[in-house]
Amino acid sequence: INVNTVAKTAFVGYDSLEAKTKIVKYRKVSGKGKELYQIVLENTPFYAESGGQVGDSGELKMDSGELKVIDTKKENDLIIHFTESILPEMYGEVIALVNADRRKEITVHHSVTHLMQAALRQVLGNHVAQKGSLNNEEYLRFDFSHFAKVTDAEIAGVEKLVNEKIRQNIPVVIKEMKKDDAVTLEAMALFGEKYGDEVRVVSVGDWAKELCGGTHVSRSGQLGLVKLLSESSIGAGVRRVEALVGYDAY
Repeated sequence: INVNTVAKTAFVGYDSLEAKTKIVKYRKVSGKGKELYQIVLENTPFYAESGGQVGDSGELKMDSGELKVIDTKKENDLIIHFTESILPEMYGEVIALVNADRRKEITVHHSVTHLMQAALRQVLGNHVAQKGSLNNEEYLRFDFSHFAKVTDAEIAGVEKLVNEKIRQNIPVVIKEMKKDDAVTLEAMALFGEKYGDEVRVVSVGDWAKELCGGTHVSRSGQLGLVKLLSESSIGAGVRRVEALVGYDAY
């Protein structure tokens, strides 16, 4: 059901976890034996799943009640908020609130993947390239190209390097620029991601530099501690590591 018209959803969630907005459209969808509702907002602080980072959850508050957002995904240029119900009146001002504690945990796990890739390349060699990742509020999973099992000594070396960079409390600098300028800076692109002419370059000092649309900490020290849990093969020439960050790692 169309309530208002908008060509694309403005994402404001890098700077704020709360926004005043309004509903553009909504619909009911069915799948896997359950019914859900998809809601599109004019602007939103909710991060839509992409680049390995899972979608935000939280609340939409309106005069007629509150809706719990259980997931957020992207469809073309629209950010889709998933709820299990709708309200009797789906118009008027909406206060969109992201679950701040969950976003914080997701963010630290995502930021560590940038340090992880740089450490793996230093320990194993520059042939290492990201082949996929998952960053949620509980742990991170990082897939990468490598031709042999990663030894215990190599795993220890990667973990030591990442934790050294965390203790150095390096500033995380994010700049928006033309894609060609990012290539000139030798910023690494994420596997399977599509980029427009304007990109975000996330740099952790001189240590790690990647194109990334995800959310990040402002300094590496905020990551606390990293502990690698496992290393395994998931296919020919592709390995997977899993890790915990922060208090869980401790």
